Amino acid sequence: MAKSSEYVTKLLRVMVPLGDVSARNLFGGHGLFFEGSMFALVTRKNDLYFKADNINRPDYEKRDLKPFGRMPYYAAPPECADGWRKMKPWAKGAVDAALRAQAAKKPKKSKK
Repeated sequence: MAKSSEYVTKLLRVMVPLGDVSARNLFGGHGLFFEGSMFALVTRKNDLYFKADNINRPDYEKRDLKPFGRMPYYAAPPECADGWRKMKPWAKGAVDAALRAQAAKKPKKSKK
């Protein structure tokens, strides 16, 4: 098994077409961020999980992909390891879910 940082570096290279993705250490693993929103996590064992919500969660459930504990992150399909072409729909869906969650947290401006 590759060291976690090597695996994360590989993921960041694969995800270049997605845009400005960064990684941060997170409880022994890593969080992957896009525009300040965490859309994926990598465990200590180099397992990749993508953020899911009511819109993209059914895609994971149809494939019987399991969540990471009680968190809203689901295991990436095995074919994601084959490169960007197969990872793209899952990564983009996770980014969309993360951005939706971020937007829902922002306070709404009151009308005067």
